[in-house]
Amino acid sequence: MLSEQVYTHLRHAIMRGDYAPGAALKPQDLARQRGVSLAVVREALVRLVGEGLAERLTNRGFAVPAFSDHRWQQIGEARRAIEPVVLRMSIERGDVGWEGDVRAAHHRLARTPVFTPDDGEYYSEEWAEAHRVFHRTLLEGCGNPVLLETFDRLWVASELVRRWSAHRDPDRDGIDEHRRLEEAALARDPDTAADILTRHLTLTTDALAQP
Repeated sequence: MLSEQVYTHLRHAIMRGDYAPGAALKPQDLARQRGVSLAVVREALVRLVGEGLAERLTNRGFAVPAFSDHRWQQIGEARRAIEPVVLRMSIERGDVGWEGDVRAAHHRLARTPVFTPDDGEYYSEEWAEAHRVFHRTLLEGCGNPVLLETFDRLWVASELVRRWSAHRDPDRDGIDEHRRLEEAALARDPDTAADILTRHLTLTTDALAQP
Protein backbone atom coordinates (compact mmCIF):
# COMPACT_ATOMS: atom_id res chain seq x y z
CA MET A 1 0.00 0.00 0.00
CA LEU A 2 1.49 3.33 -1.08
CA SER A 3 0.32 5.22 2.00
CA GLU A 4 1.98 2.65 4.27
CA GLN A 5 5.25 2.97 2.34
CA VAL A 6 5.24 6.76 2.56
CA TYR A 7 4.32 6.62 6.25
CA THR A 8 7.17 4.20 7.00
CA HIS A 9 9.67 6.31 5.03
CA LEU A 10 8.66 9.54 6.78
CA ARG A 11 8.56 7.95 10.23
CA HIS A 12 12.10 6.63 9.87
CA ALA A 13 13.32 9.93 8.41
CA ILE A 14 11.86 11.93 11.31
CA MET A 15 13.28 9.49 13.87
CA ARG A 16 16.72 9.60 12.23
CA GLY A 17 16.75 13.37 12.47
CA ASP A 18 16.59 13.96 8.72
CA TYR A 19 14.07 16.69 9.54
CA ALA A 20 14.99 19.21 12.23
CA PRO A 21 12.53 20.07 15.03
CA GLY A 22 9.90 22.41 13.61
CA ALA A 23 10.82 21.63 9.98
CA ALA A 24 8.00 21.86 7.44
CA LEU A 25 6.61 18.66 5.92
CA LYS A 26 5.25 19.94 2.61
CA PRO A 27 2.80 17.50 1.00
CA GLN A 28 3.50 18.75 -2.54
CA ASP A 29 7.26 18.29 -2.19
CA LEU A 30 6.90 14.91 -0.53
CA ALA A 31 4.49 13.71 -3.21
CA ARG A 32 6.92 14.72 -5.92
CA GLN A 33 9.89 13.11 -4.16
CA ARG A 34 8.08 9.83 -3.57
CA GLY A 35 6.24 9.78 -6.90
CA VAL A 36 2.80 9.47 -5.34
CA SER A 37 -0.38 11.52 -5.14
CA LEU A 38 -1.09 14.27 -2.63
CA ALA A 39 -3.85 12.15 -1.14
CA VAL A 40 -1.39 9.35 -0.36
CA VAL A 41 1.03 11.77 1.34
CA ARG A 42 -1.71 13.47 3.33
CA GLU A 43 -2.96 10.12 4.60
CA ALA A 44 0.54 9.25 5.82
CA LEU A 45 0.98 12.68 7.44
CA VAL A 46 -2.35 12.47 9.25
CA ARG A 47 -1.26 9.12 10.66
CA LEU A 48 2.00 10.67 11.89
CA VAL A 49 0.03 13.50 13.51
CA GLY A 50 -2.05 10.91 15.35
CA GLU A 51 1.16 9.39 16.73
CA GLY A 52 2.60 12.70 17.84
CA LEU A 53 5.44 12.56 15.30
CA ALA A 54 4.10 15.48 13.25
CA GLU A 55 1.71 18.34 13.82
CA ARG A 56 -0.90 19.97 11.64
CA LEU A 57 -0.54 23.72 11.38
CA THR A 58 -3.59 25.88 10.71
CA ASN A 59 -3.45 27.01 7.07
CA ARG A 60 0.25 26.07 6.95
CA GLY A 61 0.31 22.34 6.30
CA PHE A 62 2.37 19.94 8.43
CA ALA A 63 5.62 20.10 10.39
CA VAL A 64 7.83 18.13 12.72
CA PRO A 65 6.93 19.09 16.32
CA ALA A 66 9.01 21.97 17.64
CA PHE A 67 11.75 21.14 20.13
CA SER A 68 10.39 23.53 22.76
CA ASP A 69 6.81 22.39 22.36
CA HIS A 70 5.05 22.24 25.74
CA ARG A 71 3.44 19.04 24.49
CA TRP A 72 6.57 17.09 25.49
CA GLN A 73 6.19 18.22 29.07
CA GLN A 74 2.54 17.22 28.99
CA ILE A 75 3.35 13.77 27.63
CA GLY A 76 6.00 13.33 30.32
CA GLU A 77 3.52 14.35 33.00
CA ALA A 78 0.96 11.87 31.65
CA ARG A 79 3.48 9.02 31.68
CA ARG A 80 4.56 9.81 35.24
CA ALA A 81 0.92 9.80 36.34
CA ILE A 82 0.04 6.50 34.66
CA GLU A 83 3.02 4.16 34.32
CA PRO A 84 4.13 3.93 37.97
CA VAL A 85 0.54 3.02 38.92
CA VAL A 86 0.38 0.33 36.23
CA LEU A 87 3.78 -0.96 37.31
CA ARG A 88 2.48 -1.40 40.86
CA MET A 89 -0.45 -3.42 39.49
CA SER A 90 1.90 -5.47 37.34
CA ILE A 91 4.12 -6.35 40.31
CA GLU A 92 1.10 -7.35 42.38
CA ARG A 93 -0.53 -9.44 39.64
CA GLY A 94 2.34 -10.73 37.51
CA ASP A 95 3.05 -14.45 37.60
CA VAL A 96 6.27 -16.43 37.21
CA GLY A 97 5.95 -16.21 33.43
CA TRP A 98 5.91 -12.43 33.70
CA GLU A 99 9.05 -12.53 35.83
CA GLY A 100 10.81 -14.57 33.14
CA ASP A 101 9.68 -12.16 30.44
CA VAL A 102 10.98 -9.17 32.41
CA ARG A 103 14.35 -10.84 32.91
CA ALA A 104 14.61 -11.74 29.21
CA ALA A 105 13.59 -8.25 28.07
CA HIS A 106 16.16 -6.64 30.33
CA HIS A 107 18.88 -9.02 29.15
CA ARG A 108 18.14 -8.08 25.53
CA LEU A 109 18.18 -4.36 26.37
CA ALA A 110 21.45 -4.60 28.29
CA ARG A 111 23.13 -6.47 25.41
CA THR A 112 21.94 -4.14 22.62
CA PRO A 113 24.25 -1.24 21.59
CA VAL A 114 22.69 2.13 22.34
CA PHE A 115 24.38 3.84 19.40
CA THR A 116 25.57 2.53 16.03
CA PRO A 117 27.30 4.33 13.13
CA ASP A 118 24.27 3.91 10.88
CA ASP A 119 22.03 5.79 13.30
CA GLY A 120 24.36 8.74 13.86
CA GLU A 121 23.77 10.69 17.05
CA TYR A 122 20.41 9.09 17.74
CA TYR A 123 19.61 5.88 19.56
CA SER A 124 19.91 2.81 17.33
CA GLU A 125 16.73 1.27 15.95
CA GLU A 126 17.56 -2.03 17.65
CA TRP A 127 18.09 -0.40 21.04
CA ALA A 128 14.94 1.71 20.71
CA GLU A 129 12.87 -1.43 20.12
CA ALA A 130 14.56 -3.33 22.98
CA HIS A 131 13.91 -0.32 25.22
CA ARG A 132 10.22 -0.27 24.30
CA VAL A 133 9.85 -4.00 24.86
CA PHE A 134 11.48 -3.81 28.29
CA HIS A 135 9.24 -1.00 29.52
CA ARG A 136 6.11 -2.62 28.11
CA THR A 137 7.00 -6.01 29.57
CA LEU A 138 7.35 -4.45 33.00
CA LEU A 139 3.71 -3.33 32.76
CA GLU A 140 2.21 -6.39 31.07
CA GLY A 141 1.71 -8.18 34.37
CA CYS A 142 -1.17 -5.78 35.10
CA GLY A 143 -3.36 -7.85 32.78
CA ASN A 144 -5.33 -4.80 31.65
CA PRO A 145 -5.23 -4.32 27.84
CA VAL A 146 -6.78 -0.85 28.04
CA LEU A 147 -3.94 0.40 30.24
CA LEU A 148 -1.39 -1.23 27.95
CA GLU A 149 -2.96 0.46 24.91
CA THR A 150 -2.61 3.79 26.74
CA PHE A 151 1.06 3.01 27.32
CA ASP A 152 1.51 2.21 23.62
CA ARG A 153 0.05 5.54 22.53
CA LEU A 154 2.12 7.57 24.98
CA TRP A 155 5.27 5.64 24.10
CA VAL A 156 5.01 6.39 20.39
CA ALA A 157 4.24 10.04 21.11
CA SER A 158 7.32 10.34 23.34
CA GLU A 159 9.73 8.35 21.15
CA LEU A 160 10.81 11.38 19.13
CA VAL A 161 11.60 13.54 22.14
CA ARG A 162 13.46 10.64 23.74
CA ARG A 163 15.78 10.52 20.75
CA TRP A 164 16.27 14.27 20.79
CA SER A 165 17.38 14.01 24.42
CA ALA A 166 19.94 11.27 23.66
CA HIS A 167 23.02 13.46 24.16
CA ARG A 168 21.61 16.18 26.37
CA ASP A 169 22.51 14.40 29.63
CA PRO A 170 25.85 12.64 28.97
CA ASP A 171 26.37 11.76 32.64
CA ARG A 172 23.11 9.85 32.90
CA ASP A 173 23.51 6.12 33.58
CA GLY A 174 20.55 4.59 31.77
CA ILE A 175 21.99 1.09 32.09
CA ASP A 176 21.92 1.35 35.88
CA GLU A 177 18.43 2.84 35.86
CA HIS A 178 17.09 -0.10 33.87
CA ARG A 179 18.96 -2.60 36.03
CA ARG A 180 17.46 -1.16 39.20
CA LEU A 181 14.01 -1.17 37.62
CA GLU A 182 14.33 -4.86 36.82
CA GLU A 183 15.64 -5.70 40.29
CA ALA A 184 12.86 -3.84 42.10
CA ALA A 185 10.17 -5.41 39.92
CA LEU A 186 11.48 -8.95 40.38
CA ALA A 187 11.93 -8.34 44.12
CA ARG A 188 8.19 -7.55 44.18
CA ASP A 189 8.88 -4.14 45.70
CA PRO A 190 6.20 -1.85 44.18
CA ASP A 191 7.16 1.26 46.16
CA THR A 192 10.81 1.18 45.10
CA ALA A 193 9.97 0.22 41.52
CA ALA A 194 7.44 3.04 41.16
CA ASP A 195 9.90 5.57 42.58
CA ILE A 196 12.66 4.43 40.22
CA LEU A 197 10.34 4.57 37.21
CA THR A 198 9.08 8.04 38.11
CA ARG A 199 12.66 9.30 38.38
CA HIS A 200 13.57 7.55 35.13
CA LEU A 201 10.76 9.28 33.25
CA THR A 202 11.51 12.64 34.85
CA LEU A 203 15.15 12.62 33.76
CA THR A 204 14.20 12.24 30.10
CA THR A 205 11.81 15.19 30.25
CA ASP A 206 14.23 17.32 32.25
CA ALA A 207 16.96 16.80 29.65
CA LEU A 208 14.90 18.85 27.19
CA ALA A 209 14.89 21.85 29.50
CA GLN A 210 18.67 22.03 29.46
CA PRO A 211 20.19 24.83 27.28
